[in-house]
Amino acid sequence: MKHLIPVMIPVLFIIAGCFNPESAGHQGKKDSSSPAEPVKITYTITVTLPHDTSYFTEGLEYYDGKLWESSGGNMTESPYPSVIGVVNTKTGKNDPHAVLDRRKYFAEGITFFNNKMYWLTLDNGLGFVYDATTFKQLKSFKLPSLEKKGWGLTHDAHHLIMSDGTDRLYFLHPDSLNLVKYIKVSDHNGPINNLNELEFINGYVYANQWLTTWILVIDPATGIVKAKIDLEELQKEADQKTAERRELNGIAYNPATDRLMITGKKWPMMYEITLNSWFREP
Repeated sequence: MKHLIPVMIPVLFIIAGCFNPESAGHQGKKDSSSPAEPVKITYTITVTLPHDTSYFTEGLEYYDGKLWESSGGNMTESPYPSVIGVVNTKTGKNDPHAVLDRRKYFAEGITFFNNKMYWLTLDNGLGFVYDATTFKQLKSFKLPSLEKKGWGLTHDAHHLIMSDGTDRLYFLHPDSLNLVKYIKVSDHNGPINNLNELEFINGYVYANQWLTTWILVIDPATGIVKAKIDLEELQKEADQKTAERRELNGIAYNPATDRLMITGKKWPMMYEITLNSWFREP
């Protein structure tokens, strides 16, 4: 044993060096490559408008100077119309332009692109394409979602962008409807699920996160959440005026006013809001 002591002493010093407090203090730090915490964006309510409480809002978009809204419904669980219509912002009522058979389809997100209207369904793994002038149905297409579901829909200059309630955003070719790519959405805490209604604004995807009061501002190149808008106060007001709590869902950007129209499923109001700052990369 005497011959082992000189050998063990250097080893103990090496072990002690591995556990010195200064080194240990660095182990708990986040990787410098982790995304930054999203910026919090505040807003101002410009005007409050009536909303048709028979509409289970799944899609909201300005097109051709009009506000369009999609409502989901079926014969059993959600007895509301599966319809898309133009919103009369003075009354909140809708002028239907296309209707799906709610015995088969629960209507979801919409977007208008290149004189066509694209419309998703929830559980059928299908979407539909319409002529945006005549509203004649042109064709159907299979959704690329792993869940075989459609939730939110928007577009950039080249692609349709679709959510399916997971952390994925799918980019589709607007003509072939084939999947071009997908991204996974995350922030500084990890993956973000329940991505719902979408709007593409100033180079970013704005997304309602289902069952929360957040609108997320997502970089479409990386999937990183760059900013967040908390609409808790709007949700509270809607809860006070309805017998059953319904989720925030509906983002429409009006380029004529540079404002957003916000609503929720069966909410009695729509809110036109001005963001106090738009997110821009530094």
